[in-house]
Amino acid sequence: MKRVAFLFPGQGSQAVGMSKAFYDDYDEVKKLFQQADELLGNELTQMMFNGPKEKLTETENAQPALLLAGIAVQRLLQKEDIHPVTTAGHSLGEYSALVAAEALSTEEALPLVAKRGKLMEEAFPKGQGSMAAVLGMNQSEIEQTLQQLKDEEVVDIANLNCPGQIVISGSKAGIDAAVPLLKENGAKRVMPLNVSGPFHSRLMKSANEQFAKELDRITFSDASIPVYANVTAAPVTERSTIKELLVRQLYSPVRFEESIRNMMDEDVDAFVELGTGKVLSGLVRKIDRKAKTFAIQDPDSLAEFITWYREES
Repeated sequence: MKRVAFLFPGQGSQAVGMSKAFYDDYDEVKKLFQQADELLGNELTQMMFNGPKEKLTETENAQPALLLAGIAVQRLLQKEDIHPVTTAGHSLGEYSALVAAEALSTEEALPLVAKRGKLMEEAFPKGQGSMAAVLGMNQSEIEQTLQQLKDEEVVDIANLNCPGQIVISGSKAGIDAAVPLLKENGAKRVMPLNVSGPFHSRLMKSANEQFAKELDRITFSDASIPVYANVTAAPVTERSTIKELLVRQLYSPVRFEESIRNMMDEDVDAFVELGTGKVLSGLVRKIDRKAKTFAIQDPDSLAEFITWYREES
């Protein structure tokens, strides 16, 4: 039996038309999407299929949309008796990973991530926070450069994605001040990201208390397989630890590269990205060129993966 790790993408991977091919081809996906619309009391499905893009990009819509897309694929694989040995998600994707690991139900996860998105939007004034990807510098070089900023120019490391790709997050003024400094200190490029707030920075701490209350209402179970947590890059299965790490995740860096390296020690045969886009598969290959990856985002890529999975090793 092949050993696979499931990966679930985070914000930025959403796209108009996401999951539509699965919806058209599979009755169980149709049913799942209808249940989601009823649970959330909105027309998320229509937004995913037809946009507008600006509306889908809003954090409180993008987050449940991505969770739904990932879980739809996971259920189709489950039906084929294909189960991961371990799982992880990037930021919001961690919630999809927890659903896949049976630590959280889809019914509770969807409204929870919509609320998480809303709280993240409200944590800092709209348009005054920003994020940027820094290419060609390592963590300590970036940290040293950020120390040159003034106290009111708040910038933190937000995502440690792969060698030479680290995302920073903070106030717009802070990011604007950091860009020329980073270029002077060796960054090949600094690219602004299309996000609506300073996610995974200390500026998210104001959402913390309210989000902790939301988590208190949720029934968590112990995970059935190890979930590699963003905050620690280590496997977690115990429900109280899962909950504690989700609160910290809002304002802590996503340690994605480290998580993948640790998952590689589990002797996985392939990393399988579920839902929409190929962002995480690309990062995995930058972490280790020899890693086998799949990105399942339509019926063709699903069939291709199932064929490989069933082949004799």
